Amino acid sequence: MKAIKTTVAAAALVMGSGIASQAIAGPVLDGVKSKGYVQCGVSDGLPGFSYTDDEGTYRGLDVDVCRAVAAAVLGDATKVRFSPLTAKERFTALQSGEVDMLSRNTTWTSSRDTGMGLTFTGVSYYDGQGFLVNKSLGVASAKELDGASFCIQAGTTTELNLTDYFRSNGMSYTPITYDKSDETAKGLEAGRCDALTSDMSQLYAQRTKLGNPDDYIVLPEVISKEPLGPAVRQGDIEWFNIVRWALFAQLNAEELGITSENVEEMAKSSTSPDVRRLLGVEGEFSKDLNLEPNWAVNIIKQVGNYGEMFERNVGQGSELKIARGLNALWNAGGIQYAPPVR
Repeated sequence: MKAIKTTVAAAALVMGSGIASQAIAGPVLDGVKSKGYVQCGVSDGLPGFSYTDDEGTYRGLDVDVCRAVAAAVLGDATKVRFSPLTAKERFTALQSGEVDMLSRNTTWTSSRDTGMGLTFTGVSYYDGQGFLVNKSLGVASAKELDGASFCIQAGTTTELNLTDYFRSNGMSYTPITYDKSDETAKGLEAGRCDALTSDMSQLYAQRTKLGNPDDYIVLPEVISKEPLGPAVRQGDIEWFNIVRWALFAQLNAEELGITSENVEEMAKSSTSPDVRRLLGVEGEFSKDLNLEPNWAVNIIKQVGNYGEMFERNVGQGSELKIARGLNALWNAGGIQYAPPVR
């Protein structure tokens, strides 16, 4: 605790003086460098976001967010160890220091961001809550689900959103809760509930696990805002900045046309000031983060820009084939946006 307070106090002094200074090493960064890997909390099996393939290798968008941080800090995106966590376990694991960061389809809310000792660093996926039903139920809208039973994962924002939606529309429902997201899908398939409600991304992922996916449809209603993103413990501003800017680097790279294939050539030949600053060719932003000048090059080369990461895991190059939608860049019809490196 003393180390955390010292780091915060030092950072406040630097900001208060108005004098630019190299970032002071914080306890999490020191710990990561000492042990040689990032310990990252992820979901316990969600296709497209965090799951293990047939060889036991972790894959997914949330997994790649962790790998981007490892590439930035350690120069190697493989230097990550993953802790699969249920919704109930995730916050305790981060608060206790069991994990260095949480990248687990977690919604950024006011209470979580201010009252739980953790801080969200950005939005890796804009989502919203929806409904999955068997076509045999014969409904085409959530407004037709009055009196229905719902399979819900415990420890999430899902039930509160559902309660608000049904209350606003003068309807009632019966909740059937499970600890794991896989269990909710099994409950729906077994007929223990009429509908499954969760983030739209989870609905598409869970549908792929059902015996007959084509028998199920996702209803059109989206009833909530679910900005999903990585979180860190409060009190270590340096680690917060690193995790935040690892994601921002990927977003800026996509906007600037920098990919895993051309990043090294862009670093050598580009005359664009924005590209040169992001890739560490000019300026001293890396010093502010206590990282090597090529930190962003390592991320983009080894993990890809945001668009590459999205398409590979949940987009058209994946089994889920989710459209970019809100997750398109701000200049391509979406709302994904990163501050410039300047």
